[in-house]
Amino acid sequence: MKLLRFGPKDFEKPGILDSDGNIRDLSAIISDITGQTLSPQRLSDLKKIDFKTLPLVPSDMRMGPCIGGVRDFLCIGLNYKDHAEETGKSLPKEPLLFNKLTSSIAGPYDDIIIPKGSLKTDWEVELGVIIGAKAKYVSEKNALNYVAGFCVVNDVSERTFQYDRAGQFVKGKSCDTFGPIGPWLVTTDEISNHQNLDIWLEVDGKRMQNSNTREMIFSVSYLVSYLSQFFTLQPGSIIATGTPSGVGAGFKPEPIFLKPGQNVKLGLTGLGMQEHQTIAE
Repeated sequence: MKLLRFGPKDFEKPGILDSDGNIRDLSAIISDITGQTLSPQRLSDLKKIDFKTLPLVPSDMRMGPCIGGVRDFLCIGLNYKDHAEETGKSLPKEPLLFNKLTSSIAGPYDDIIIPKGSLKTDWEVELGVIIGAKAKYVSEKNALNYVAGFCVVNDVSERTFQYDRAGQFVKGKSCDTFGPIGPWLVTTDEISNHQNLDIWLEVDGKRMQNSNTREMIFSVSYLVSYLSQFFTLQPGSIIATGTPSGVGAGFKPEPIFLKPGQNVKLGLTGLGMQEHQTIAE
């Protein structure tokens, strides 16, 4: 299934993409798409519905973040060898974990706001993993049993805030609109091999990032298992699994960063595409 949310910001309703590519309104069946609706049993019940009997949603309706009520927004750094190399960092021996505040979450076509004082706003296309069941001390072999689905994530980052202003990465990762997710939450049964998805990003029509999730250093299964050794992964939490090379900070001889008035497109095979305009705050 391709689950989604539509409507004005903070008033989104649940929806689903039918087999013809039309958005159908799920609000008569579930109140929202959150961690509470992503259990294996709830997803199984949803699959039994004839979606074409549900009301159509106008095609010009705003698409919101594909999941609401996100518990935690966890991110993995330097999870592609070529990205580590372009940033001059050593390959991690263990997953490098940091957080984005959930207030950064935005819809897949919302504007990206360049914050006040920004000098180095950057892009990062990533595979997002959405947890569907509580996971604590799970094995790598069983880790995918706790995953409800996948989505596109743009881990927008302000490098000055991230690296030059002291403290943790969270300051440079959590500005408003810095966490677009969606357009869809694609359930695991629709993705035959999540470790073989093309992943790409363009700025003003120029391909900046172009890779495949098979290039990850730490796989999705490893990440879910690894994180669960330290804390309980809650339903509705997102893990952004890292970005490949081609971020603005890695360009030589001079880095390239986003300015107001630019267009950013990004996507992964089977998970849809995001498109954003950049604007000044």
